Amino acid sequence: MMNQYPLWKYLLILAVLGIGLLYAVPNLYGKDPAVLVSPIRAAELDNNVRIEIEDTIKKTGVIHLGMERINGKMMVRFSNSEDQLKASTALEAALTGRFVVAQSLAAATPNWLRVLNAKPMYLGLDLQGGIHFLMEVDMDAALVKEEERYIGDIKGQLREEKVRHIGVTRNQDAIRIRFRDAATRDRALDVLSSNQDITLSDEDNGKDYFVLARLTEAHIIEVKKFALQQNITTLRNRVNELGVAEPIIQKQGDSRIIVQLPGVQDPAQAKELLGATATLELRLVDDRNLNVQQYVSSGRVPAGTRLYKHRDGRPVLLSRRVILTGDYITHASSGFDQNSSTPAVFINLDDKGARRFSDFTKDHIKDQMAVVYIESKNETRIIDGKKTRVKRRIEEVINVATIQERLSKRFQISGLDSPAEAHNLAILLRAGALAAPMEIIEERTVGPSLGKDNIDQGFKSVMIGFVLVLIFMAIYYKLFGLVANLALTFNLVIIVALLSLLQATLTLPGIAGIVLTVGMAVDANVLIFERIREELGVGNSVQASIHAGYEKALSTIADANVTTLIAAIVLFSFGSGPVKGFAVTLSLGIMTSMFTAIMGTRGVINLIYGGKRVKSLSI
Repeated sequence: MMNQYPLWKYLLILAVLGIGLLYAVPNLYGKDPAVLVSPIRAAELDNNVRIEIEDTIKKTGVIHLGMERINGKMMVRFSNSEDQLKASTALEAALTGRFVVAQSLAAATPNWLRVLNAKPMYLGLDLQGGIHFLMEVDMDAALVKEEERYIGDIKGQLREEKVRHIGVTRNQDAIRIRFRDAATRDRALDVLSSNQDITLSDEDNGKDYFVLARLTEAHIIEVKKFALQQNITTLRNRVNELGVAEPIIQKQGDSRIIVQLPGVQDPAQAKELLGATATLELRLVDDRNLNVQQYVSSGRVPAGTRLYKHRDGRPVLLSRRVILTGDYITHASSGFDQNSSTPAVFINLDDKGARRFSDFTKDHIKDQMAVVYIESKNETRIIDGKKTRVKRRIEEVINVATIQERLSKRFQISGLDSPAEAHNLAILLRAGALAAPMEIIEERTVGPSLGKDNIDQGFKSVMIGFVLVLIFMAIYYKLFGLVANLALTFNLVIIVALLSLLQATLTLPGIAGIVLTVGMAVDANVLIFERIREELGVGNSVQASIHAGYEKALSTIADANVTTLIAAIVLFSFGSGPVKGFAVTLSLGIMTSMFTAIMGTRGVINLIYGGKRVKSLSI
């Protein structure tokens, strides 16, 4: 019989509606103000730390809603932002130097929904408040750093070829290598000419003969691009410590980086973590290390050496000469040493680093080599009752091993305390240190109250548009209008569910996309209903008119929606953050509205009129 759906189609519609409701529901529960406590190093948050956190919060007179361990961090929930701020200040004072304390927002979704991986959608900076930074990368410093690296390479090349020089210096103009005579200078030019990243020239100055080395324009551009990308990667890994749900970290122009941290309410804490860096240095252990205690007591060390501390507290005497730095690391992963089954980090070097490391280790087999971990960060400490920013640099030996063979592109670091520490170190090394210093040139804090106002206004705009469309459709198309309204409600639920499932970030432009979708969602139904009216007007039967209305309007609906979808895809491909947010909600709305307007309304109409002898329609 005409206008009847098979059972599977009704089951499909009910399944989509059920899943949509399930994954849209978490957005009704809102978020709790929370404080995240995470270890500075990869130490475990044991029960003693949990007790210390609880005792510290109790002393402030604040009652928390609960504590839970998430990804190696302790999260404490509070009922309001005032309690959150009091607890955060107290915890910072009690745990500074050992743990990072950050304010955030935590979803209040019930456990039974979390088990099903049902989470609320993320809200952008404009909706839940947070911090916006615009950071400028010091490209001149990146170039200086690259030139200093070449100084070491140049010295190594000349040493290998036994070309004697008087000194290698760097000034604003170039790297200058000084020689005693022209013949040695010319030989040095031949030795260094194989390097494609520098241009060479010569210069005479009285009795001195110079080779001038300058970075090529192509390499300068490459260095600047790498510095920007490496800083973005490092910032992204640092932001993970803040527990920010959906941070935005993207480049702006050739030297600037935008960082947006929704939900973060403490700019000082964000600055500390964004400014922190971590890297490695490989140094040779001095052979006088057996009598190192005498240097500790006297406070004086032999020339060319420096005293470090191993993480277990014992002193280690190392050569000042750096074999290798973290700049040469291309990849780092954590695992276990095959021989000792202890946690280890496996490191890959670039070609230049592998060559340098191979040349060094072949001459130092059976010598001891130390891995020095270096972390630089700014910390906020309470001094005389005031918050004061203090720079802190951690330098410690994490591993001392004997070089057993010639090493090259891949080697490992062992001697780590736990698998978690190996994992964290690998993450930090993959990001590397900041390739160049950065300066915050713009800072904005969007308060939670302003974000709440934006949410309220956005919600009102959606509801006003939604209600006006409902009223119009109900009056103009009667029963068919009510069916379209049902589909429109269904459509909004599915959009929210998809945004939550995809863990997309909803911003004000995203809300604008939803408002536009509300208007467009009924467009398909208007086309269908008008076509049904036309069919009835030419004398066709009720069942034939319903069938023809849906069939004949389909091509027009598809054309209209596909062209809009193409425009949304173009906006997403070429637009920035806010434009992308608009494009995402618009694209999802187009796809869901086609499903609800065509299949959804047809299913309900078929249930009401399908297979029945009907003389007229309420349209």
